[in-house]
Amino acid sequence: MNRVSPTVLALLLALTLMWGTNWPLFRIALDELRPWTFRTCTMAIGAVVLAAIVRARGESFAVPKGRWPALFAAATTNLAIWSVATSLAVLYIPSGHASVLAYTMPLWVALLGFVLFGQRLSGRLLAAIAIGAVAVAALMLPNFASYARAPLGLMWGLAAGFSWAVGTFIVKRTRWPGMGLSLTFWQVVLSLPTMIAGACLLEPWPAWPSTGVVLITLYIGAVPMALGMAIWFALVKLLPAQVAGLSSIAVPIVAIVSGMIILHEPLSPLQAVAIASSVISLWLALVPAKRAG
Repeated sequence: MNRVSPTVLALLLALTLMWGTNWPLFRIALDELRPWTFRTCTMAIGAVVLAAIVRARGESFAVPKGRWPALFAAATTNLAIWSVATSLAVLYIPSGHASVLAYTMPLWVALLGFVLFGQRLSGRLLAAIAIGAVAVAALMLPNFASYARAPLGLMWGLAAGFSWAVGTFIVKRTRWPGMGLSLTFWQVVLSLPTMIAGACLLEPWPAWPSTGVVLITLYIGAVPMALGMAIWFALVKLLPAQVAGLSSIAVPIVAIVSGMIILHEPLSPLQAVAIASSVISLWLALVPAKRAG
């Protein structure tokens, strides 16, 4: 495996911070907004921000011929199903626990790659996946009682991770000639009708939220949604699918730390083990072994 460039590492760090700090804010917003309404608002904001950036950069919005089916599939799995599943999971189990389940995505990526595409995994990458699984298990163990009381939360959290893994492979294994940031823009736009329909059909007309929740919604739509998704799809193009997936393992750790700061949640010994395991997993995945001689 070639050495990961400083630019890629900087993108990974930025994405981890954006998405990790998003989870406790997400929980705060859902105290006043219903899940479908909240997701509709953040996606609409994200679409506007992405459109402005694409236009400012002079990029084309054109979709290459024959790529619309793949684009619809990517939008459905990466954003529509993911958004619905994570929103529903947070309603049944704590947001930090939901983030852990959703970010089992790297394990699904490795499994799908091996079963469906016959991708061989190096010993180093297998070790990274195994240690990453230890991090996920360490975060899940204290919460098995919660999952037993709320099996739907467990189901939706895992469904989010699986759907994201499928979407990662769709983006990775499809050629997108001429598409840069517009690939992210179109996925957000194509997911919006599902969110709008869900909000209109399944939820009552919302009351106007507090100023704090309005600001949180604007931030999540513009930064974690628009910029975060743009960085993620750039990384999917730059890195192997398994490595890109493993890079997301650190996000629940940031979610836990930010939850401690914002929501005053305690740090347990198992969470400390998870943090250490995540660091080791990422090091194995992203830093190549030194060659003998």
